[in-house]
Amino acid sequence: MEQNKLSMVVFSGDMDKLMAAFIIATGAAASGMEVSMFFTFWGLQAIKKSEKTGKSFFGKLLGVMLKDINTVGPSKMNFGGIGRWMFKKMMKAKNVAMLNQLRDMAIQLGVKLIPCQMSMEVMELTLDKLIPQVSQPAGVATFLEEAKNSKITLFI
Repeated sequence: MEQNKLSMVVFSGDMDKLMAAFIIATGAAASGMEVSMFFTFWGLQAIKKSEKTGKSFFGKLLGVMLKDINTVGPSKMNFGGIGRWMFKKMMKAKNVAMLNQLRDMAIQLGVKLIPCQMSMEVMELTLDKLIPQVSQPAGVATFLEEAKNSKITLFI
């Protein structure tokens, strides 16, 4: 049965796409909707601590490249970090909430942050490398169950 609920897959780890995901999530939660965000692959950077990850050679190599919510760059015109710096300056000048503030707001509003178990295993990310506010890792069956009962489902 459909509920007043929004379920979202967060696949991208790009700054602008994460902004969109958290703005939609916080807007829906503030208007009374139950919100679940399922973070998979690059999207896991939004809920990752600023720590190195990985155990194997490839896992450690990936861990060097993975960022956290404060260091992800925009999907276009990043120019080695200048784009991120420029966007943050422009957002601050316009009094727009930063990405980490939007994530904190989502947590305060009760948005459920679900890390993808399979992506975590592939990318050698352990639960202790994620922020403590995330729920237990889950698989696609859990997300599908969430989505089946939702009014709105999104893929970002």
